[in-house]
Amino acid sequence: MEILQPTDTYQTDVKKGIQYFKTIRFYKKIIKIVFSAASLAKKGIYNDEEWIKSSVDVLNALESVGCIFDIRGRNNFFNIQGPCVFIGNHMSTLETFVLPCVIHPFKKITFIVKESLLNYPVFKHVMRARKPIAVTRTNPREDFRRVIKEGTSKLKNNISIVVFPQTTRANHFDEKEFNSIGIKLAKKANVPVVPIALKTDAWSTGRLVKDFGPIDPQKTVYFKFGLPISAQEVQKNPKTAHQQVVNFIKKQLNNWITLEQNKKC
Repeated sequence: MEILQPTDTYQTDVKKGIQYFKTIRFYKKIIKIVFSAASLAKKGIYNDEEWIKSSVDVLNALESVGCIFDIRGRNNFFNIQGPCVFIGNHMSTLETFVLPCVIHPFKKITFIVKESLLNYPVFKHVMRARKPIAVTRTNPREDFRRVIKEGTSKLKNNISIVVFPQTTRANHFDEKEFNSIGIKLAKKANVPVVPIALKTDAWSTGRLVKDFGPIDPQKTVYFKFGLPISAQEVQKNPKTAHQQVVNFIKKQLNNWITLEQNKKC
């Protein structure tokens, strides 16, 4: 599949997937993917290859109900020697399912996630198998210590970290809610930072279960990786590095919003 090739850009074939009962059809596929992954995880054999395969399956499931992906800028991390910290906005569940097949074939990653995900029925087995860094979001000081300690350890072992510094997922980007934990981790570990801008509201927030809302194929899914910020730049001026990430995300989101509005005209 093209997404697994070392190309800068991935775009969905313009052909439309099946539109009727799109949300039901999608979640039927997701349930099958998650149960299959959980079965392998419980057996201790949910490895990197299986994780990537699950991620590709989710991307395919989204495309099958009409979602269009526009992913750009992957060259910005292909040529980085060693690990890095990816820092992005967090809009929906989609990015945690799809980013593994976008990044992991070329640079091993794990995520910083909320601890409650490790206790979800069935899905907990998948999450635990990938050894993420779990934070409570109720004790900022303890969360900070855990991220720095576990994060630097993983980075030293050549595992890059994906950080979503917002306090919660949101369709609108508020830089006041976007903390600098990713920059602090990169500074401590002396590694570069790669910004990620994400527009993933095609997978919306659910009313009863926040992680699983309706699917809206009318909204294009956008990922864009920015130019890396070197370890030296992060060390020299972490505040400037943080602002670079913020500015990149704001600019891309504004560009995509304008693009989507123009499509409707």
